[in-house]
Formats: sequence, C-alpha cells, structure tokens
Amino acid sequence: MDAHQEEHAGVGMAASVGAFFLFSVMLAFAKVLSDRHSVIEIAFYRNLIGCIPFLLMIFAFGKREILIVKARPSLVGLRAVFGAFSLIMTFTAFSLMPMADATVLLFTSSLFIPFLALFLLKESVGPWRWSAVVIGFVGVLVMTRPGGDMNTLGVAVALTAALIQAAMAIMLRYLGRFESPETISFYFLVIGTILTALPLPFIAVAPALSEVPLLFGVGLSGAAAQWLLSLAFRHAKAAVVTVFNYSSIIWSTLFGWLIWNDWPLPQVFAGAAIVIAANLVIVWRESRRGKITGARVRAKF
Repeated sequence: MDAHQEEHAGVGMAASVGAFFLFSVMLAFAKVLSDRHSVIEIAFYRNLIGCIPFLLMIFAFGKREILIVKARPSLVGLRAVFGAFSLIMTFTAFSLMPMADATVLLFTSSLFIPFLALFLLKESVGPWRWSAVVIGFVGVLVMTRPGGDMNTLGVAVALTAALIQAAMAIMLRYLGRFESPETISFYFLVIGTILTALPLPFIAVAPALSEVPLLFGVGLSGAAAQWLLSLAFRHAKAAVVTVFNYSSIIWSTLFGWLIWNDWPLPQVFAGAAIVIAANLVIVWRESRRGKITGARVRAKF
C-alpha cells in the first residue's frame, strides 16, 4: 500500500470511528428524551432534521438527481417503511434497557442476514456462516440469561429491531444495483418523517426549553453519523468499516455508566464477546468471498 492509499485508509477508519460514536450519541439523546417523550415523536425529529442536508443539496446546490428513483420505487418505499419501524423499535429497546445490553442485541442483525439472504436472494450459505450464526445466538442466550433479571420485553424489542435491520440490509443489497445511496437515504428520511408525523397529534408532548438541544442533537448526530459512514465507505474497504461497528459497545457502555450509572454484568460482557466473535467470522468469510458490500452497516438508522 502506498502513502496515498494509506492516507485514504486512515481517513476511512477515522470516519468509521466517528460515525459509530455519533450513532451512540444519538441513541443516548433518544434514551434521555424517552423519559418524557414517545419514541415515535423522537423518531420524527430524528428524521425531520436528517432531511435538512438533503433538501439543501437538492434545492440549494441543484442536485435534483437525488429525487430520481431509477428502477424500483416500490422497494425504495418499502425499505423506508421498514426504516421507520426499525428506528422506533431501536429507540424503544434503548428506552427499556441499559445502552450496552441493547447495543449487543442489535449486533445480531448480522446473524439474521444469512437466513434472509438464503430465502429472499437465494444466496448459498456455507458451513462457516451457519456455524457463526449458531455461535452468535449462543452468545445471546449467555447474555440474556433465560430466567434471569434482563428485561424480557426489551430483549424481544431489540431482537425485532435487529431482524428489521437485517431485512433492510437485504433490500439495500438489491437496491444498490439500481439506485444511488443518496436517493435511498433521502426517501428513507422523508417517508419516515411522514409516517412518524401521523400519530403526533395524539402523542406529542411540548418539549421543555432544556429538551430542545436534545431533540436537535438526535437529528444532527444521526445525520452527521450517516455522512461520516458514507465517507468511511468511500475511503476504506467495507470489511474494515464493518469491524469498527463494534466500537459502539465501548461508547454505549461509557454513556450508560456516566449518565445512568449502568454497568453491564459479567454475563453481558461474555455474551457480547461471543456475538462479536461470530460477527467477525461472518465478516472474514464474506470478505474472502468478495461479498461484503457494507449493506449491514449502512442499514443503521
């Protein structure tokens, strides 16, 4: 690797770390706000504020091509609907559980992808990936301690959010053949804003002045994280960016400790290690096969 390539790889890795840090910041803001606001309302602000950079690109800088859906408008819309539900379920999981616990459970989205790829895309799934999937879900069992004191509803919601994220990744893997990432992201945010706005007259609570920065923080940190993630994929290999996703557990553990005085129990760390190891096996195997496209990480929020 020459100096130019090394410089670009360094930019990609730095952008990856920044992106996953900001995703954790967004989730911390959402968790704080969930004490007083519906997760649907929080998702509305996240989507609405996230639309602003795209609207500037379209109307201020003339990038009208973002508005053009080339081949699969129904699938672009369906993915946006899934995205709205994924965001709501994700915020709900974080409102019910410590941040580190919810973060690890969301890592299972990679474990659902082989199932969905097999049935929806007819991709072959070999013994390496099936073994990693089984090992990963063993880690979930270790972490959730059946019969223990983990929030059962929170676990169910987090795993549902992970499954929806996996479905979004599969859709993105297909849509990436036809549509630009900017177009997919724009309609993801616009349709998500409309859907989450519908119940607002019945659930919205007027934000206190002290909560306004938090609401903007949810939207701005999410938008900045998406931009950094796009930058990361431009300058570094997708397999490298995917690995940095697991830095989220550091940030979520730190925020959980500093804000809520939550510290994961030993079983959570043990389960997290197993789940992350299983994910890394999948990343390694698919990168060797040349199939990593970054869809799993790009599906986030």
